[in-house]
Amino acid sequence: MHRTITALMLALLLPGCSYSLPPLPFGLNNSSSSASPMAGPTWQTTTGSQRSGTELARLDDKAPQGSYETASRGALADRDFSTTRLDIERARDLINAYRKQKGLKPLKVNVELTNAAKNHSKDLARWDRISHFGSDGSNPMDRVKRTGYNARLAAENVGTGQTSIEEVLKSWQQSPGHNKNLLLPDAQHLGIALVHDTKTEFKTFWTLVVGTPM
Repeated sequence: MHRTITALMLALLLPGCSYSLPPLPFGLNNSSSSASPMAGPTWQTTTGSQRSGTELARLDDKAPQGSYETASRGALADRDFSTTRLDIERARDLINAYRKQKGLKPLKVNVELTNAAKNHSKDLARWDRISHFGSDGSNPMDRVKRTGYNARLAAENVGTGQTSIEEVLKSWQQSPGHNKNLLLPDAQHLGIALVHDTKTEFKTFWTLVVGTPM
């Protein structure tokens, strides 16, 4: 599936997601590898709540059918997550160093965007899947607005199965859509989160949100 950009008035959303798995017969583009991220869906940012007729995945799950992927049992059993952790300041510095290489201004950590990232990573871990849709049917712009961040621009990258911030950043950099989100010229803020749940098949759930306020 190709990543597309939807722009409407002053609201801009650039979706992207990635995951790390050995070759398995699933993924939005029907192929995957340890360095092969998958592209995400596209949203109309001003009509994110208008999803009438959506088929529910489960009784308490409002994510549209086909909007998420899950991992096969034991798919990541051979990976070592014993040292997996997130240092937000280090993540910010790595992202800003990459942006500096491209002549772009640095991003500042923002509390609201961090909360949006945390909430989505927790939700992905709860359902053990990768998606830009929350289990309540929300899209990234919905979640950013809920935190009180009045976004003119917002973009989200997600990743599952990576063992470190370096690995997930490399995965995003190697994907054109996710890389564009890392290098948005007008972005000012970022929020990033990791949920590491050993009981899940994906093990790690990374979410990066970047944005610019009105």
